[in-house]
Amino acid sequence: MPSTVRPDALAACAILAVSVAWPVTSQAADESGIALADGAGRERVVAACSMCHSLDYIVMNSPFQDQAGWEKTVQKMVTVFGAPLTAEDTAAIVAYLSSRYGK
Repeated sequence: MPSTVRPDALAACAILAVSVAWPVTSQAADESGIALADGAGRERVVAACSMCHSLDYIVMNSPFQDQAGWEKTVQKMVTVFGAPLTAEDTAAIVAYLSSRYGK
């Protein structure tokens, strides 16, 4: 015997799914509480890095990264994930990250 789903039950499930997901997606998109340290290259970092991920990744990873670590991380973003960075962008971003968020 085929199973049927009542339309009102399906609608209730959809509303529940949206109501559960809404706070997560709306919070993830709001980066107003994340303030990176001032310094040369900051604007470039914000523009380039926030295209693909939250800026809090920088802060979360800073205890583990030295200059070599940031170089590998930024290079991975370019070669593996396709970040559209020039060599000049990459150098400026690594310099900023290692000076402000390096160990």
